[in-house]
Amino acid sequence: MSIGLLGLSCAWAQTSSVELIELNPAYQEKALVLTAQLSLALGPAVEDALIKGLAVHFVADVEVFQDRWYWTDKKVGSASRYYRLAFQPLTRRWRLNVSSEPISLTGLAGSISQNFETLGEALNVIRRQSAWKIADLQNLDAEARQHIRYAFKLDVSQLPRPFQIAAGNQVDWNLQVNQSLRLNTVQVR
Repeated sequence: MSIGLLGLSCAWAQTSSVELIELNPAYQEKALVLTAQLSLALGPAVEDALIKGLAVHFVADVEVFQDRWYWTDKKVGSASRYYRLAFQPLTRRWRLNVSSEPISLTGLAGSISQNFETLGEALNVIRRQSAWKIADLQNLDAEARQHIRYAFKLDVSQLPRPFQIAAGNQVDWNLQVNQSLRLNTVQVR
């Protein structure tokens, strides 16, 4: 009896977490592209909300800056990816929408949609962001120093208002990671 209770308490002790494993910029076909790999785990509160039909939104933002000594750094590129994850109870499948613009209830037409059998398969798409164009090479100065700011978060502002209020006090809903990375100037062609 104690083993069953111990297993149950360990399952509920897991909380949501996100960690940036890889952040790798590369130059391809006149563009600066980014590959990012996340370690993303959803806690029981988020999974429960998903299974009950609530859509959860994630946002990945990248900005490329050129250093300036006389003023604030100059933004030379930026990109965003918006993810909307939802469970479809009738088909028992997971639906993931991906867009470069914010996804609202009326904006699903402008997104790419995929269906998955399991939550893990859907999360794998969010965890791996590859060949993501973040700036044109013509906007980068080969002589200047540049850096990237990457941010990923669970966007609670897209939740219904009662969930926004409740999410403010729960660790499971506070998923975010930020990272800065200096670009090598010799790579800019």
